[in-house]
Amino acid sequence: MNKVFSKDHEWVTVEGDVATIGITNHAQEQLGDVVFIELPKIGAQVVCDASIAVVESVKAASEIFVPVSGEIVAINTELSGDPALVNRDAEGEAWFFKVKLSKPDELSKLMDKSAYDKFVG
Repeated sequence: MNKVFSKDHEWVTVEGDVATIGITNHAQEQLGDVVFIELPKIGAQVVCDASIAVVESVKAASEIFVPVSGEIVAINTELSGDPALVNRDAEGEAWFFKVKLSKPDELSKLMDKSAYDKFVG
């Protein structure tokens, strides 16, 4: 599956029944230099559109919303020691967490790249 995007500026890729989620390049540009990230706990049950994490930058603190429901099965521990990775590779190595999907049909409400580009345009 290609990357899909939420109105809250998260991106999602899916392999099997696990979604990898991070924030978009647009979001990190708006935030500026990221200095701290608070990630959810592995094993946490999450529901679509719930606030799940926090990103702090030199400008502001922003909530991260989970665009799908399920269970947190992995977090990117590299972000704890190197939160600026988000500024360098927001839509790649700086993924935030992985969710085992409980409602895969929720993915259908997310935008493809061209729709997201129009949304932020």
